[in-house]
Amino acid sequence: MEQKPSKVECGSDPEENSARSPDGKRKRKNGQCSLKTSMSGYIPSYLDKDEQCVVCGDKATGYHYRCITCEGCKGFFRRTIQKNLHPTYSCKYDSCCVIDKITRNQCQLCRFKKCIAVGMAMDLVLDDSKRVAKRKLIEQNRERRRKEEMIRSLQQRPEPTPEEWDLIHVATEAHRSTNAQGSHWKQRRKFLPDDIGQSPIVSMPDGDKVDLEAFSEFTKIITPAITRVVDFAKKLPMFSELPCEDQIILLKGCCMEIMSLRAAVRYDPESDTLTLSGEMAVKREQLKNGGLGVVSDAIFELGKSLSAFNLDDTEVALLQAVLLMSTDRSGLLCVDKIEKSQEAYLLAFEHYVNHRKHNIPHFWPKLLMKVTDLRMIGACHASRFLHMKVECPTELFPPLFLEVFEDQEV
Repeated sequence: MEQKPSKVECGSDPEENSARSPDGKRKRKNGQCSLKTSMSGYIPSYLDKDEQCVVCGDKATGYHYRCITCEGCKGFFRRTIQKNLHPTYSCKYDSCCVIDKITRNQCQLCRFKKCIAVGMAMDLVLDDSKRVAKRKLIEQNRERRRKEEMIRSLQQRPEPTPEEWDLIHVATEAHRSTNAQGSHWKQRRKFLPDDIGQSPIVSMPDGDKVDLEAFSEFTKIITPAITRVVDFAKKLPMFSELPCEDQIILLKGCCMEIMSLRAAVRYDPESDTLTLSGEMAVKREQLKNGGLGVVSDAIFELGKSLSAFNLDDTEVALLQAVLLMSTDRSGLLCVDKIEKSQEAYLLAFEHYVNHRKHNIPHFWPKLLMKVTDLRMIGACHASRFLHMKVECPTELFPPLFLEVFEDQEV
């Protein structure tokens, strides 16, 4: 039976049609297909130009549920299956309606039957749980591809050259031979008794106080700690080739920074302590009241953040070399030579980090930020030292301690 459009009222798709206007005429939603406008947007490359929907003849947008269809028929079919609407569909014309892009919204039953007839697959329409699972799978695949891309990126990054490996090995050995207790520091450390460093006695101009007993304990280990930093520097050929004047300036500038780094990498989260000079485990308040004041907070925070980096001896050694060869120390003679040395260590350092393939995103720039943190610690300690020298008895300061930290820039 031929369809009579003027009589057809049956089963129109409410989600494709808009409400009637007051005069009873239909209004189409914006963006719906019509005689004047057709679906626009992305069209897959596998479709021929102007390929038509097999259901209604409108412009197709791709394969949907195993058939080439337009967006309108895709959405109609999906809603019908997801909401189980097809049992409610009916037709006033014995299911003989002609379905095209003009009449497709006028009979849902005939439109659905045509969807099935041309091969649209009901089993490919996902219910809510399957749709959530699919989205999750898509997200997992996206994350997997991101990780694979990161791994490929890491694999493509340059690793150390033979010359850089020589530089790396020398720095690593210099660190290991001057790092007290080595990897056995946890077994050999001794905890500073709790009653030491808990009762500040001498008031400082900046408001902090110093426990002289704790300060005395720290000065016992400061001389060997400074000596080990000096020995580390002398084992680096690039440093030994510099004039004696430059060596002294570089050592005085970096000594506190390197000692702080060596303490920070020996932060123990279980006891919340730093191990100084490989032998004395101290708590934050003990270090603070023992003379370092707010500097102790900075070193503890550095230790906490570095614990996530899982640095090995080589990375600690190269960090120390970069700190040592800093060209912004006042009074240097061979600035260009020192700058080239630091650049060589930085490049070898970056390539070694590539070689280790850390799992932390942006590991290299994050690690370089720790150089800035250590420089700040050194500057804060220089200011702190001036107050300590005024307030604490001179006889408590070891000669080497005074020699290194006097006349520092603040």
